[in-house]
Amino acid sequence: MPKNSDYEMVHMENVVKRFGSFTALNDINLSIAEGEVVVMIGPSGSGKSTVLRTINQLEKHDSGRIIVDGMEITDDLRTLAQIRTETGMVFQQFNLFPHISVLRNITLAPQKVRHMPHNEAEDLAMQLLERVGIPEQADKFPGQLSGGQQQRVAIARALAMNPRLMLFDEPTSALDPVMINEVLKVMGELAADGMTMICVTHEMGFARGVADRVIMLDEGMIAEEGVPNEFFNNPQSDRAKLFLSQILH
Repeated sequence: MPKNSDYEMVHMENVVKRFGSFTALNDINLSIAEGEVVVMIGPSGSGKSTVLRTINQLEKHDSGRIIVDGMEITDDLRTLAQIRTETGMVFQQFNLFPHISVLRNITLAPQKVRHMPHNEAEDLAMQLLERVGIPEQADKFPGQLSGGQQQRVAIARALAMNPRLMLFDEPTSALDPVMINEVLKVMGELAADGMTMICVTHEMGFARGVADRVIMLDEGMIAEEGVPNEFFNNPQSDRAKLFLSQILH
């Protein structure tokens, strides 16, 4: 269960996001406690990734309130920069810089943003590569790595900024089955260490085994939420029952 359920790491209140005439998020109300691992599931286009992208403001919400680690998202660029510094995000595509080494991919942001000395940044990067299980890949370029290895580098890069919140947007969907397990193992270890995590994923085994709470979105709204055991074994809404019947064989 959440390590510190008295403190809200993320609070979304009546959040609406539109793309033209399409309402991607329709009155989202959501609170996530510090140390909580939340898995978001739902049909394609249901708004899962948009929730993540509004939290770190890759997409600006149209109305409602979003508070991250006690800071409300406004037009204040300093607040936004602080929130982004404390929020790590791992995408479906690895988004690594192809022309620099794995090590440099990880040290770049701590040096540029946190002004960390070069040697300290390299020590941190090696510790993180050890943590994700690929320290021997430090001097290679991303193109020389497998997809699973690249995604673990992406996780290490996000962790290098010492985030208080990690967002995972379908981090395994571009990987083959063997590589999926490599990445899920790292995510499971992060969860066990108490990292606050919001994960959009189709990996139901991960949701069952690691999540504190499962949230299902449908048509931009929260259709159902609950602890994994209840959600998967006794869904209450017709939409959740239909969705689970389609994905669980």
